[in-house]
Amino acid sequence: MSRQDKKLTPCAIVVSYEPDTKVLLALLEQISAQADFLLVDNGSSNIDEFLSIAKHKNRCVKVHGLDENIGLASAMNLGLREVKEAGYAYAVLFDQDSQVPEGFFANMQTAFLEAQRLSVRPIAAIGPRIVSLRNDTAMPFKLFSRIFKRSDVRLVGSQRLFKAEFLISSGCFIAVECLELIGPMKDAYFIDNIDLEWCFRATARGYEIYGTDHAQLHHSIGVDDDNVLVRSGVIVSHSPLRSYYSTRNRFSLYGEKHAPFAWKLRDLPRFILKTIWLLVFSKQRLAYAQNIWRGIKDSRGLR
Repeated sequence: MSRQDKKLTPCAIVVSYEPDTKVLLALLEQISAQADFLLVDNGSSNIDEFLSIAKHKNRCVKVHGLDENIGLASAMNLGLREVKEAGYAYAVLFDQDSQVPEGFFANMQTAFLEAQRLSVRPIAAIGPRIVSLRNDTAMPFKLFSRIFKRSDVRLVGSQRLFKAEFLISSGCFIAVECLELIGPMKDAYFIDNIDLEWCFRATARGYEIYGTDHAQLHHSIGVDDDNVLVRSGVIVSHSPLRSYYSTRNRFSLYGEKHAPFAWKLRDLPRFILKTIWLLVFSKQRLAYAQNIWRGIKDSRGLR
């Protein structure tokens, strides 16, 4: 494929860390049937189970087997730099536990071009409709700046495009050229709220992001838990260590000017309620308390 041809196509970036080998290889097979991809592995102990197979997938561009876990943000940035240098017009980010349906890339590119035609401002990214692998629930596209009708607000002129102020990273279809002005993912965040911060930065710098029903992506969010609130999708369950990163990064983002004030007003009470829920009902309440408190303290130096 010539460099000129690549400019019209997307390239997928898959980041893995201690993956379920069968799930990861199934994802790579789904992607390679549709698009070029590169894999960035963050120092997984089981890399020998999938490294060689991944390299020999039909449309594998490159596999990075890193010696250590540099974090999700830095791994995505490594992939984004290579996609840009190779001349691709679009990058599509994936977590290791997503499932990509047939026609996903073509449909996402159709959505991007439609948004480009209808939007007044330039487009930074388009996100597919995320469907939970755990309970088959479709996630809405949310706006933080509105009091009413905050979810699934259609873009005027389209039945399948929705205004959004946040897209989760997996399945996110990014216009590579916009990275010049918006910048890369925030390395210091390591994991959690990386996509939130980047989306806020994109909109603050004059770009639009949209969600679309042109494509769906089945994706696993959080970890399994017997609690009825987790099973129903009301609360996302993460480990105590992940709570450290989400707390630290959340409080860091509260101090950023590009984070919408309306989001801060809504997110802080939500954080407080979830913390109370963890400290009352979790069997790991002490570990959660320690990690959440450490995250609040460490957020002050995270800029």
